Amino acid sequence: MAWSQREYHLLSAHFEGKLFFDASQSSQIARKIYATDASVYQVQPQAVAIPASQKDIKRLIQFAKNNKLGIIPRGAGTSLAGQVVGDGIVMEVSSAMSKIISLNKKEKTVWVEPGIVRDDLNTFIKKTELFFGPETSTANRALLGGMVGNNSCGLHSIVWGNVRDHLIETKAILADGTDIYTHPLSNEEFYKKTSLQNLEGKIYRELHRILNNPTLQELIRSKFPKPSIKRRNTGYALDALVEMQPFNPLGKPFNLSALIAGSEGTLAVVHSLRLQLLDIPSPDVSLVCVHCHSIQESLQANLVALACQPTASELVDDFILSFTEGHPQFQKDRDFIQGKPAAILMVEFRGDEASNSENKANRFIEQLNAQSIGYASPTLTGEEISKGWDIRKAGLGLIRNIIGKKQAVNLIEDCAVDPEDLPNYVADIQELLQKHQVQAAFYAHAGAGELHIEPFLDLKSEDGKKLFRLLLEETVEILKKYQGSLSGEHGDGRLRGEFIPEIMGTEIYDLFQEIKHIFDPNNTLNPGKIVHTPPMDEAFRIQDKSPQKQNYFFNYGALNDPLTLAEKCSGSGDCKKTALSGGTMCPSYMATQQEKDSTRARANMLRQILSSDVEKPFSEPQLKEILDLCLSCKGCQTECPSGVDISKLKAETLQQSYIDHGTPWRTQLIGHFPSIQNWVRKISPLYNFAIEFPLSSVIIKSFMGFSWERSLPRVSFTSLEEWFSQYKKRINQSEKPLGMVYFFADEFTNYNDVAIGKKAIALLNELGYGVEIPKGIISGRSYLSKGMLIEAKKLANHNVLSLKDIISSETPFIGLEPSAILSFRDEIPDLVDPELRNDALQLKDNCLLIDEFLAREIKSKRIQKSSFGTKTRKIILHGHCHQKSIAGLSSTRQVLAFPEGHEVELIPSGCCGMAGSFGYEKKHFKISKQIANLVLFPTILSKPSSTIVASNGTSCRHQIKDGIDKNAYHTVEILYQSLANPQIKI
Repeated sequence: MAWSQREYHLLSAHFEGKLFFDASQSSQIARKIYATDASVYQVQPQAVAIPASQKDIKRLIQFAKNNKLGIIPRGAGTSLAGQVVGDGIVMEVSSAMSKIISLNKKEKTVWVEPGIVRDDLNTFIKKTELFFGPETSTANRALLGGMVGNNSCGLHSIVWGNVRDHLIETKAILADGTDIYTHPLSNEEFYKKTSLQNLEGKIYRELHRILNNPTLQELIRSKFPKPSIKRRNTGYALDALVEMQPFNPLGKPFNLSALIAGSEGTLAVVHSLRLQLLDIPSPDVSLVCVHCHSIQESLQANLVALACQPTASELVDDFILSFTEGHPQFQKDRDFIQGKPAAILMVEFRGDEASNSENKANRFIEQLNAQSIGYASPTLTGEEISKGWDIRKAGLGLIRNIIGKKQAVNLIEDCAVDPEDLPNYVADIQELLQKHQVQAAFYAHAGAGELHIEPFLDLKSEDGKKLFRLLLEETVEILKKYQGSLSGEHGDGRLRGEFIPEIMGTEIYDLFQEIKHIFDPNNTLNPGKIVHTPPMDEAFRIQDKSPQKQNYFFNYGALNDPLTLAEKCSGSGDCKKTALSGGTMCPSYMATQQEKDSTRARANMLRQILSSDVEKPFSEPQLKEILDLCLSCKGCQTECPSGVDISKLKAETLQQSYIDHGTPWRTQLIGHFPSIQNWVRKISPLYNFAIEFPLSSVIIKSFMGFSWERSLPRVSFTSLEEWFSQYKKRINQSEKPLGMVYFFADEFTNYNDVAIGKKAIALLNELGYGVEIPKGIISGRSYLSKGMLIEAKKLANHNVLSLKDIISSETPFIGLEPSAILSFRDEIPDLVDPELRNDALQLKDNCLLIDEFLAREIKSKRIQKSSFGTKTRKIILHGHCHQKSIAGLSSTRQVLAFPEGHEVELIPSGCCGMAGSFGYEKKHFKISKQIANLVLFPTILSKPSSTIVASNGTSCRHQIKDGIDKNAYHTVEILYQSLANPQIKI
C-alpha cells in the first residue's frame, strides 16, 4: 500500500462513510468501476472513499496530504475530459451528502450539499415556483457539486446562464484541511482577508498581487476568449475575477466562488453551496424544428433564430437522427421528422407578457421562409416537445450505436466561439476533418456558439491515436483565429489541459500554474487536471485486445461478442437516475444509489475483465458480485441510448461460469421450477397446504434460499391446457366471427394463474374470437433469468419449430405474462440455432401481449364499446419492466380506458423489485422491498381503497400483495369484469 498503515487505521477509526482501501473483493471492484468516467480514459485509483460528512472530507484530505496522494473529487462521473480519472484516491461526493440545507423563498436562494441531483433539487422545490436554471443534458443524474466543478451550462444557457452566474456562496475545504467560506466581499472585507495568517489569507494576498497588476490585467483581457463567448471554461476564471472590485471599481463585489466554479476540484472541495434560483418559466412553449439540407444551412438558421430571442437553439445532425431509427426508445419520438434532414435546428420560444410562444415561433418561421432556409419547420407544443428534446439530450449515448472500430470520441466537442463566428468556424473544422478523412457527429448548443463535434476514430489503432492528438492540435489553431474557448462547459481535465499554453499563451498558463500552487502547494487536489496534465493520448480505456475465442450462446450480430457490447457503454451515466427521475433503469441503483449497482458499473467491469488476460474471465468472482443485483429488468435495452443490454450479458456470463464450475443446485431448482410445478400439481392440495402452513413453509423456503416473509405461488390441480381441452368441447372455437388466435398458456398462466387464463379465453370468446392453445410451449423465462442458456436454447428451438408454420399476422400468438410472451421478441431470436433465426424473426412480429392485440382490434373497430358496461372505475396501472422495455404501455392504457367510465392513471414506477425469483431470494428480499417502496407502494397506498390496481406481471402482483396486502389485477380480469352481458360461464 502507498500509505502509512498507522494513518489508515486512524482514518478508518473515525470515518463515517465508506472506505475501499484494502485488498478485499469489494475494494478491488471499487477501484475498477471508479477507473473511468464518460471520457476516453481509464486509470485505476489506489483507493476509493465515499464521505458522509464534511468531517470525512477533511479527514481524507489530511490523509492524502500526509501520504503524498492525490484526492480526486467525483460527482456523478459523467465528465467527458477525464476530470475524475487518476491514480490517487477517488472521493465520491454523492447520495451520502445530498441534502437541501435551507431554502429562502424571499431571496430566491437555496443552500444545498454537493451530492444532490440537479433535477431532484428542482422537483423538491417545485411548489415554491422557483428552480435552478443551468441544465446539462445529464441533469437527471448530474450532481450540483460536479456542475460547480465544470461550471456547467446546458440546453438553455443563452437565457439561464451557467453555474458561475448562479453560485452565490460556497463552504469548502482547502488543500491543507482548513475551511474557507466564499461569498461577495466589500473592498474592506477583501483587504481584511489579505491579513489572515493562514492559507486563505495567502490566497487573497497572492490574488491581489496578480490581479492588481495593470500589465497582467491587460494580458488576461486580451488572451482569454472573446467576452461575447459565454461558454468559457478554459483554465481558471481569472477573467471573471479581474472584472470585480477592487480591480474594477465598476464591477461586482469580489467573490472567490467565481474561481471555484470551473476549477474541476483542483483548488478546493466544496461541501455546501448557495445558489440563486429563478422563477419557474412560462409553460407556454413552442419548439420549432427546422429541417435543413446541410449543417451550414442549420447554422444560418441559428443566426436567424438568435435575432428572434429564443430560449434555446440546439442542433442535431443526421448521424444522431439515424441512430433513432428503429431504436426501442426513440423510434416513437421520430414522428415529427420529415424526410431525411442533414440537420435539425431545434429552436424554443417561450411566451411572455409581450407575445405568446406561437407568435414568436411564427415570426421566426416567416423569416426563415423569406431567406429560403430549411425545407420544413414543424412546431412541437405541449407533451410533444419532449420528443425533440429527448432525442437531442441522448446524442452522446446514441452515437455509441455506430458499428465498427471507429467510434465517436470526446475531443473537440467542447470548443466554443462567438455564435456569429460559428458558421465559419464549423466550415474550417469540416475542412480539417475532410483533409484527414474523418467523419464526425455535430450536435448541441448552436445558440451558444458551442457545437459538440465528435470525430469517429479508432483509438485501438496507432493511426487513430495519432489522429486523436493531431485533430486537437489543428483545432487549436482554428480556435485561435476566432479567439475561441478550448473548453465551453465540459472542462479541460486531462484531455485539453496540455493545449492551454498554445491557445492562451505561456504567460497565462504560467498564471494558471501559479494559481494552482497558491491554493494547493502539495498538488493534493485532483492533480493532473487543467495544469501539469499527463499526455492526452495515453491511458485510453478501450484497449486493442480481442476476447478469448469461445462459443457464445447468444447471437451478438455485428457486435460479434459480449466484450464489444459492453464497450458500447459511453459512461454518460443515463443509468444513474433516482426514482424521482422516472423510468425503469436501473432499479437496484435507484434503491442503493451506489455506483457498483449501476448499469454503467456492470458494463465497466465486464469490459475490463473480458479484455484482460484472465484465463476464465466469466468465472471471475468480481463479475459475479457486481452482476448479483441486476434484476434483468431490461430497462437498459431501451433507456440506455447506447443499448448496453446487461440482462443479456448477465445471462451469458452466468452460463459461461456454469460451464467452468457447474450449475449450483439452487439455481437448477429455480430454473426447473415450471417442470417442478407441473409435477407437484398432481398433489397440489398437499403442496398448497405445505407452502402456507407456517412450519412446513419455513422449511421449504429455507431449502430454496427464499425469504420466510415471502408467500409462494399456489399451484392449480388442473392446468389451463387441461381445462381448455374440456372447455372447447362446449364452446365451439371455430364458429367465432372475428377469426382465430393462438393463446400462449405460458408456464405461469398454465400452473399458477389458471383463473386469469380462463378469463382471458372467455373474454376473447365473448368479443368474437376463437382460441386455440398450442400445447407444450414453455417460454424458458426461469432458465433465462438464472442464466441456464443451454436449457433455454433447447426450448427456444422447440418453440420456433412448433410455431413457425401456424403463427402469422392473421393468426397471432398472444399471451398474458409479459416476461413469457415477450421472450419471443427479445431473447429467442438471438438464442435459436442459426438455421432457425429467420423463422424466429418472422415469428417475433406476430407474438403479442393480449393488450397489444386488443388495442389493434379496437383501432380497426372490430371491438365495440357496447361490449362493455358503463360502470365508473378508477384504475391505476403499474407496468411490467419487460413490457415497458419491449412493448410499451400505451396498448394497456388504451384497452383499460376503452370501456365507458374507465379512468386510467399510470403509476410512475420503475421495477416492482420482484423480478421473478430475485425478490423471493433471502439475500435480495430487503432490496426488493426497497425498490417497491420508492414509488410503487407509496402511490398505491395514497389512493382510495376503491381504486383498482392493474398489473400484468405475475411477479408484480405477488410483490404488491406481499408488500402492502393489496390485490392487483391483470388487464383481462378488469376487462372481463367490465363485460356488459357475458354469456359464457367459466
